[in-house]
Amino acid sequence: MWHDDMAVFQFNPNSKDKANSNSKMENGSEYKPTVMVTNDDGIDATGLRSLVRVLVSSNLFNVLVCAPDSEKSGVSHSVSWRRALSVKKVEISGATAFAVSGTPADSTSIGLSKTLFPSVPDLVVSGINMGSNCGYHIVYSGTVAGAREAFFNGVPSVSLSYEWVRGKSKVDNFILAAEACMPIITAILAEIKNKTYRQNCFLNIDVPADVTNHKGYRLTKQGKSVYKMGWKQVTSEAQGGRMLSTMTMDSSTSTEACVQEQPSSTQEEHLLFETEVRGAPVDDEDDYCYAP
Repeated sequence: MWHDDMAVFQFNPNSKDKANSNSKMENGSEYKPTVMVTNDDGIDATGLRSLVRVLVSSNLFNVLVCAPDSEKSGVSHSVSWRRALSVKKVEISGATAFAVSGTPADSTSIGLSKTLFPSVPDLVVSGINMGSNCGYHIVYSGTVAGAREAFFNGVPSVSLSYEWVRGKSKVDNFILAAEACMPIITAILAEIKNKTYRQNCFLNIDVPADVTNHKGYRLTKQGKSVYKMGWKQVTSEAQGGRMLSTMTMDSSTSTEACVQEQPSSTQEEHLLFETEVRGAPVDDEDDYCYAP
């Protein structure tokens, strides 16, 4: 898998112009590659809408959208087996769009099946996710799964995530993130057209919070960072009690989970827990590999 703090590879600075020149077919008629967009934050998410807006406004692509009808973050590559999916057409200016009641992987799968669209897209782009997807977090990410499902089906794909910082990041930054990724998208499509695109991988791109001052594009290996998560018991309005127990998990060191229980005079039949972040270890290795 290709992955980097900002993007995944260096490319010819003229790659966008190259892609534009390649948009003319030999017979003189205009050719536009087809890009299908999905995500895990839902079809109404600002990240997806910003990406679609930038793709459409470039006038370089036919844009399709097939995404979950609601927020599906952290569902990884789960799929729907025993229930029918509902699909509803959604109006998005400049694109043909459908909202799916399933997961990101479901959305990609049905989008590639030719049941909604007449042909398979040239490229699938999953995102833009609100929050980074670095290190081992790609295992949990529905955004990455949306791209991975396309890869499983032999379709080139890329997942995009923006490092949203609460209190600092602005909604408009999603537009900037999409614009920053446009040279990569056009370069990928140029390589697909020229049949030089690598077939044994898909791309995972993370855009830094300060996107306007990013330092370019690098090809690197997947990191090993993972959040230290904890579980805390919470009470519903009906329970009205205090926290009963806390479970701390340090999955980065493979330690066994431990439970600290506080005395309680009431035994609840159903307990309610929620996760909380206890720490975010960072992979300190800086072994980057630049693409030619």
